[in-house]
Amino acid sequence: MRWIACSLIASIVVSGVAYAADELVPPPKGAPLLLQVDADGVQIYTCEAKDQGFAWVFKAPEANLFDKQGRQIGTHFAGPSWKFADGSVVGELAARADAPASGAIPWLLLKPKSHEGSGVPANTAFIRRADTKGGAAPAAGCDAAHKGEQARIRYYALYQFFGAAK
Repeated sequence: MRWIACSLIASIVVSGVAYAADELVPPPKGAPLLLQVDADGVQIYTCEAKDQGFAWVFKAPEANLFDKQGRQIGTHFAGPSWKFADGSVVGELAARADAPASGAIPWLLLKPKSHEGSGVPANTAFIRRADTKGGAAPAAGCDAAHKGEQARIRYYALYQFFGAAK
């Protein structure tokens, strides 16, 4: 009985995230979901001179990608790029929305600019980042004394890979 209750709660939470993502950064109507992975990693920022002062500037993500069984099946890094055993894909921004959670990086919809390999990467038409937690640039700590330093901010996200709309 407890398992059924937990499953029901989990499905409500997951469908709530899917609904919010569909509202904020929807893929084209009819685009089939090919793969969904959880990312656990960091967003890397560098302290740089900017606009008469200093600011944390985004450089790259660095994350491991996990399937629903919790197995690591890929990595996410600068590009933005996603690499799996059967290939990789590099994306470019198509749409962006502020994350509902405070201190979280934005939700994104990306489209591939290049593919390599076969399987999901070769068939990906859109990539969505949603359900982000953390990862936002630090609010302070970037000044002349810290110029060139890096901040590695922990983040979690859900990445969904969609095929072409039918």
